[in-house]
Amino acid sequence: MTSQPFTVRSVQAFCYRYPLSTPVVTSFGKMLDRPAVFVRVEDTDGNAGWGEIWSNFPSVGAEHRMRLVNEVLAPATCGRTVSAPEEIFEALTQGAAVLALQSGEPGPFAQAIAGIDLAIWDLFARRRKLPLWRLLGGNGKTIRVYASGINPTGSRQVAEAAIKRGHRALKLKIGFELATDRANLASLRDLVGDGVLAADANQGWSLARALEIAPHLREFDLAWLEEPIRADRPWREWQELRENVGIPLAAGENIASRAGFEQALGDNVLRVVQPDIAKWGGLSMCLGIARDILASGKTFCPHYLGGGIGLLASAHLLAGIGGDGLLEVDSNDNVLRDRLCGPLIDVTNGTVTLGDEPGSGIEPDLSPIEQYRTA
Repeated sequence: MTSQPFTVRSVQAFCYRYPLSTPVVTSFGKMLDRPAVFVRVEDTDGNAGWGEIWSNFPSVGAEHRMRLVNEVLAPATCGRTVSAPEEIFEALTQGAAVLALQSGEPGPFAQAIAGIDLAIWDLFARRRKLPLWRLLGGNGKTIRVYASGINPTGSRQVAEAAIKRGHRALKLKIGFELATDRANLASLRDLVGDGVLAADANQGWSLARALEIAPHLREFDLAWLEEPIRADRPWREWQELRENVGIPLAAGENIASRAGFEQALGDNVLRVVQPDIAKWGGLSMCLGIARDILASGKTFCPHYLGGGIGLLASAHLLAGIGGDGLLEVDSNDNVLRDRLCGPLIDVTNGTVTLGDEPGSGIEPDLSPIEQYRTA
């Protein structure tokens, strides 16, 4: 995918934190605030594109990723002439490979590069005067969504609020006490009726524990059980889960290589595959992976739990790819999402509709969230 070459003039990352009245709880820890690292890339013609870097963990990680962009990757990007958006991704990935290895930080580097990549694709689409979803090959701009991030405490109230906002599909965080998980699943199944209900264990169980618990979850007709065990466990453990749990399995947010996704798509272990474009790969890698997911007969559901710019890019990817997957939308309060996600704020009968404006379709205004900026 090429166009008239352009030259990158500037790259800048901005870091924000929005304090939460109710922490987001997972089986491995909790978030006391919602961080976001936004990236702006401008060309020498004055056009700008926006991206976002995954920065949820550790709690001190957002500012570090911002500095990786501003102090390491931006100097390596500015002045480059670009004919195709994936050129920057490839150059930065190769150029930073030894440094990422030497520092023991392949994850943070991959996340920072993904954020720059998203901004480059947004800029590329704006220069082509095309909405990003159409540039990515889409024929329709309406996609299904689901409300996620539903905690083990107060889950019914949060889910009811999501339903009132227009959601028709829910995902509950589990991996706590079995009685609590079952009670919450029963409550949400009652609320959503025969709609989509999924559960996310956030890598919380051993294989033995997952095999023990799964029979107690089957009655809730889950659309998928997400990351019941660690993402890096031997594939034979995932295969054993698939053979015995009786619930469709989902994973992908913690797969960070093309080889990892090739393995995930090579058999019938996973029913739902969930790459996170702000965590690894950006659009340059995840566009092809998403196509492979559909070609393999699996469901592509972009993983996302961050600010509005990355969420909007994820929506454009899903619309561009098509299929019957759903976009993850965090159900917790977050102005860093709501102020910058454009049409995604309006959920109607479980769907959202993107616009026809160039790129992501919004011109981000950071002034209303200035009070939350940390660096």
